[in-house]
Amino acid sequence: MTKNESIKIIPLGGVGEIGKNMYITEVDGDIFVVDAGLMFPEDEMLGIDIVVPDFTYLTSNSDKVKAIFLTHGHEDHIGALTYVLQKIDAPVYGTELTIALAKEKMKEQDFSGSADFREINSDTVLDFDRVSISFFKTNHSIPGSVGVSIHTSEGAIVHTGDFKFDQAAGPLYKPEVGKMAAIGEKGVLCLLSDSTEAERPGYTPSESTVVAELYNVFYNAQGRIIAACFASDLNRIQHLFDSASSNGRKVAVAGKSLKRVYDIALELGYLQVEEDLIISVNDLKDYEDDQVVILTTGSQGEPIEALQKMAKQVHPQVNIQAGDTVLFAASPLRGSEVFIYKTMDMLYRAGAKVMSGKKSVHVSSHGSQEELKFMINLMNPKFFIPVHGEYKMLKAHKKLAQSCGIAEENILIPDRGDVIEISGGKLKSTERVPAGNILIDGIGVGDVGNIVLRDRRLLSQDGVLIVVVTLNKANRKIAAGPEIISRGFVYVRESEKLMTESYSLVKEIVEKNADKESFDWNSLKQDIRDSLNQYLYEKTKRRPMIMPIIMEVK
Repeated sequence: MTKNESIKIIPLGGVGEIGKNMYITEVDGDIFVVDAGLMFPEDEMLGIDIVVPDFTYLTSNSDKVKAIFLTHGHEDHIGALTYVLQKIDAPVYGTELTIALAKEKMKEQDFSGSADFREINSDTVLDFDRVSISFFKTNHSIPGSVGVSIHTSEGAIVHTGDFKFDQAAGPLYKPEVGKMAAIGEKGVLCLLSDSTEAERPGYTPSESTVVAELYNVFYNAQGRIIAACFASDLNRIQHLFDSASSNGRKVAVAGKSLKRVYDIALELGYLQVEEDLIISVNDLKDYEDDQVVILTTGSQGEPIEALQKMAKQVHPQVNIQAGDTVLFAASPLRGSEVFIYKTMDMLYRAGAKVMSGKKSVHVSSHGSQEELKFMINLMNPKFFIPVHGEYKMLKAHKKLAQSCGIAEENILIPDRGDVIEISGGKLKSTERVPAGNILIDGIGVGDVGNIVLRDRRLLSQDGVLIVVVTLNKANRKIAAGPEIISRGFVYVRESEKLMTESYSLVKEIVEKNADKESFDWNSLKQDIRDSLNQYLYEKTKRRPMIMPIIMEVK
């Protein structure tokens, strides 16, 4: 193998956060990208649909991008592909199911360009000018999950993707432990490993415990069963189908996102479902309540939104009725715990029995501490970089690596945009590249930034006050107004005194400015803002956004 002179690793997303995974490995100037994921917006990102990584570094070096590798088909690993491929022309490698799901996601996002998808399996070896790439199967909640090994003259750079080690995993989910050990024996220069459950001691419970619990729930449920899960959690979906079949229930699939994933997985053979097990949602009325299961998810593939609509009786297909049993067969999205508790309360009010908490109808699809240690020991890396997790998770993973014998100076917790260079037998962060969030709002990509979000936050907190004044240009007198319009600030009918005094204040400011020899529109607007802001805060202790509109007539 040609000796490699320069090796860099740059995380553009997936560190210090859950989701938005995108990692760059740059070898002698050639760029290889692992994953291109999205993240669902945080509470303060008002009105934002999804968040993707800032890949400015890739666009400015687009001629150096040799390939994009997808570890698996979850949206936090494939959801940003549409936006990347609109700017960058590079082949995309992934397993059969991953590519099918990526194509479907891009179609859903109205991708208009061209994409060069190339299918691989875990035995594929790809040779590039400066490196070779190999893959290994991992155990995750979706088939076709792989880790990526980038082989350099100094050793392999290994991206684990999402993984756990389930001793009872079926054929579609069984990890290639022997291949991982062989990569470790050959020599791993740097391991980038999933940190999602790095704070959880022990082992992640086996999926077999879920199968047993689901069977008991299905057997004992008296009425309809409504199971909520992520659209791409195919392992859980398979368990739900199996439990329904074992208990003589038919399954109706509700939700476009879930139906799309289900159709793809069924067509490619990644779901084993009896032909007569599936019924249409429209045919539910033809069956007794104890003969059906309704599988549901929301518009973005997450389950809670759909359940809340059902509890409110506004879901277009299915609504909660007394006697229903609701299963939360999914891990909550970060920050959505309050939303989940409110949803559960609504479900109880609607008469449903909710299975969550003590009942083990879901287990994590990420490895806990002992499994993370096992991966480190299999790979035996010289250097270690924890990825895919919030900072506290990365920190916990660093401690695990140290307990496995990796020296502290050989471990680096990265920030987004850090350029991590491996040279002279050392791992160091040398510089930074642009990294952050690109906010997607409707069809707008990146046109909503921090200033727009700040304005939305102000509007949501204290509302807006619009002041309209029309001036006569000839004599500099008020021709009409001032008119004051309140939205989200105060109810005008109950605040007549406040509005009257605000009117008088604005009128006084306009007349005062109009009498000046050097009349300046901007100064007038700023005076209105400052005076009104101070007055309204004294009276209400609120700071609405104040928008003066000055018009002129001849």
